[in-house]
Amino acid sequence: MGLISEVLLLPFAPVRGSGWAIRQLLREAERIYYDPATIRAELARLEEQLEAREITEEEFDRQEDELLDRLEIATRGSAGTGNGTAP
Repeated sequence: MGLISEVLLLPFAPVRGSGWAIRQLLREAERIYYDPATIRAELARLEEQLEAREITEEEFDRQEDELLDRLEIATRGSAGTGNGTAP
């Protein structure tokens, strides 16, 4: 970019910086969401809730299916990248 375009776009610098920060936050949130260790811990917690009768069998099945779907996505994504994140 030339000097003139830099000067003209200067008022938009905070917007560009905010966009970068939002992208970084989203990337980190997805990394945590698809982390296999996090998913396994959630599955263990879900089983504890079922055993303590805090949730019904139907609720357990629904949440377990969601967690297993996430785990499948995580393992499929980590097979190609090695970092455990979704594609």
